[in-house]
Amino acid sequence: MDTMSDELVHPERDEIRIEAVLHALADPVRLHLVREMDRIGVGVACGAIELPVTKSTRTHHLRTLREAGVIRMRKEGTSRIGTVRRDDLDARYPGLLSAILSAES
Repeated sequence: MDTMSDELVHPERDEIRIEAVLHALADPVRLHLVREMDRIGVGVACGAIELPVTKSTRTHHLRTLREAGVIRMRKEGTSRIGTVRRDDLDARYPGLLSAILSAES
């Protein structure tokens, strides 16, 4: 979609769909990423969260989360910084993110 672009595409708040959010958070690796980003609470560099996957698989997971509207990514130098879109998700689906992130794995 935007692999060669300088701009990362994010859905607008009203474009975030429950099906995409649930699909994105159904994967254990993506759920771990979002839990850690949410716990940290500020933007975190993509590589800062330990994952048992390759760099290309990490990129795929981050893209899936971004395209679903779960996280927002921004470029900062050569890094990409991710943050959870808690305000947008809480506005669209009140309580959903908190319920999913607090559920036992």
